[in-house]
Amino acid sequence: MNSTTKLYERDFYAWTLKNAELLRQGRLGEIDLEHLAEELDSMGRSEKRELINRLAVLLAHLLKWRIQANRRGRSWQLTLKEQRRQTTRVLRDNPSLKPLLAEIVVEAYEDAILRAAQETGMEESAFPAGCPFTIEQILEEDFLPD
Repeated sequence: MNSTTKLYERDFYAWTLKNAELLRQGRLGEIDLEHLAEELDSMGRSEKRELINRLAVLLAHLLKWRIQANRRGRSWQLTLKEQRRQTTRVLRDNPSLKPLLAEIVVEAYEDAILRAAQETGMEESAFPAGCPFTIEQILEEDFLPD
């Protein structure tokens, strides 16, 4: 076990700084490759989770907008706008997630149903089993379901 591996176990922040410096200096033999690979994998999964979470909030609000017409308000509109912007940023910063968007929407929609059910007090079965919105509608800034 080299010194950077030991550092990983004791002080993660210091480990990140040390390995970044080793990379900059080209001292590749001293880098903790095993943990570095794990952390890079984790970072990628984190970006995907961020997109799923943003879409889940967005989809839950689209569902609520559709189902609870009498409760529509500026707050929901602003949440939709914010989540669409955040979603667009995640996709802009991580364009390799775009080809996965259809499967990510499926995952996010499952979470959105739970969120919408919790926030409305309705049963999960009150919402469509599959996402009723296209990817274009989900991301379209002015789209509001009837």
